[in-house]
Amino acid sequence: MKSHRTLTPRQEALAERNLVTALTSLRTPDECRAFLRDLCTPAELQAMADRWAVVECLQQDLPYREIHRLTGVSLTTIGRVARYLANGAGGYALAVRRVEHSRNG
Repeated sequence: MKSHRTLTPRQEALAERNLVTALTSLRTPDECRAFLRDLCTPAELQAMADRWAVVECLQQDLPYREIHRLTGVSLTTIGRVARYLANGAGGYALAVRRVEHSRNG
């Protein structure tokens, strides 16, 4: 988060909630892609795509060094993604289950 912002914690929470509301209003992958391309810089979008690729590799039980070789993502980021997959807020795990369900569905 940028240090020069002067929003209160309540204002920050509201801004995050508004963003989440905007995301959940999107109905198709194409709508979501367009929104993310407008919202994020190419580097931010690539970083998120890289993290999701790491999640998919971790689901296959690939070793960190193999994930790094395949994705180019740093070992530190791979470890961070693995920690959040195991002990985060549950977002990665929920998305993994839903993607698997839609593939098998």
